[in-house]
Amino acid sequence: MRVLHIVEGTSVDGPGLRTSIYLAGCRHHCPGCHNPESWRMDGGEQRTLDELMEVIAYNEAPVTFSGGDPLAQPEPLARLISRIKRETGYNVWCYTGYTWEQVMQQPRLLQAVKELDVLVDSPFVMAERDTHLRFRGSRNQRLIDVQATLATGKVTQWHD
Repeated sequence: MRVLHIVEGTSVDGPGLRTSIYLAGCRHHCPGCHNPESWRMDGGEQRTLDELMEVIAYNEAPVTFSGGDPLAQPEPLARLISRIKRETGYNVWCYTGYTWEQVMQQPRLLQAVKELDVLVDSPFVMAERDTHLRFRGSRNQRLIDVQATLATGKVTQWHD
């Protein structure tokens, strides 16, 4: 996987202290993006799933994927999320510029998110920016409880 940065012990990318892994690549190019240097698909450095699992195991904390857009690398992301769930059982969140509805229409993307706990969906929209929102930057973005949504077929918002 192309990894831009790993932040250990952050509390801004989901509840509690988390390990946030920022992945390279994004095709959304949202105006006002806080991380435009993440858009390049060849950014950051190549890291193996084993290397990432070592960092995750060392931190003993839930995991959040951000970027860029982690869904720009759907196959390795799916494999890593599956390993995290199987080997640690940690809570896993992911940020994406795709809407849930767009993810559901693309099998590669759906495969990548199906084991997540929460998907923060939709592009950042500057006109919807709200610095008081918890865990997201604009009002159009949703905190989706992935497992409840998949079980019911209806988008279910995550709540503490």
